[in-house]
Amino acid sequence: MSNQFAPLKNDTFLRALLRQETDYTPLWLMRQAGRYLPEYRATRKGAGSFMSLAKNPDFATEVTIQPLDRFKLDAAILFSDILTVPDAMGLGLYFEEGEGPKFERPLKDEKSIMDLKVPEEGSLQYVFDAVTQIRRTLDGRVPLIGFSGSPWTLACYMVEGQGSREFHGVKTLMYKRPDLMDRILRLNAEAVATYLNAQIDAGAQAVMIFDSWGGALADGAYQRFSLKYMQDVVSKLQKEKDGKRIPCIVFTKGGGLWLEQIADIGADALGLDWTVNLGQARARVGDKVALQGNLDPAVLFAEPDQIRKEVTAALHAYGKPGAGHGHVFNLGHGISQFTSPDAVTVLVETVHEVSRQQRQA
Repeated sequence: MSNQFAPLKNDTFLRALLRQETDYTPLWLMRQAGRYLPEYRATRKGAGSFMSLAKNPDFATEVTIQPLDRFKLDAAILFSDILTVPDAMGLGLYFEEGEGPKFERPLKDEKSIMDLKVPEEGSLQYVFDAVTQIRRTLDGRVPLIGFSGSPWTLACYMVEGQGSREFHGVKTLMYKRPDLMDRILRLNAEAVATYLNAQIDAGAQAVMIFDSWGGALADGAYQRFSLKYMQDVVSKLQKEKDGKRIPCIVFTKGGGLWLEQIADIGADALGLDWTVNLGQARARVGDKVALQGNLDPAVLFAEPDQIRKEVTAALHAYGKPGAGHGHVFNLGHGISQFTSPDAVTVLVETVHEVSRQQRQA
């Protein structure tokens, strides 16, 4: 498989995840291919719908590359959606304009949960085809990240049928029938591990698990229903492909309380939201994992001087990286669709410039 891909020209992102020395702090942005870019909006309009965009490898490749053509980012991330797995389980994913993702057939009773099965072979081939095509098109420019939602986060959507603020449905199930909750989570963990390994086989050079809703859980419930199943996924992932290490990043939004426990599950890097101080997080997890994050996306609505100030403060909060420590700069969550691309240019240039100066000090 490896001989079909060009040698990697910029491995700074992978080196940082593996806590090796780098010349500067690499960065990429969650949702870096998205609605804040006019070129993305044009491509999506041509595709007709989000799902038409995501399920067509040509479109997925085009929008994955768009931010790299505009900004000097250090990694690409597969253009897809975290809900492809439950869609392939038969729940019927669709998108309503302005309302986000929904499922036609959510898990509303015991029978639907007992009938649930992992995706059939071939049902997600469009994702793997996109991974391979993107990797070839990148031609070694930067590494490609594959990803999935966490078992718990997928379960939230599968039970609620859509996004939620209170999670009444999934939490009621969790407390009333933990046996049924565990069945969903076991199947999700199996499916996610298989899905991520297939992305690695297709060409992904790092993978990330998005636990978007883990922070909605109480202490104790988080460990029982989210962290346990992420650890199961991580334990089943390929650690190498064609002689190269494949780093894994885990990110629980709202997970600052549990950093030490998350750092113990076997991943290479820990994503942080904006509520956590990078220096304090580094002190808490030591040299167990690299850190990724964590600028508040709203900073990008500020004037250029203020953006530079906030980015510099975040880099100095982490401190001077060195061998045994790693930092990948990112936002604390996805970039807003209302962000100006000019603000992103300021962000990228500042991270690269200031982090080089840090290493020379």
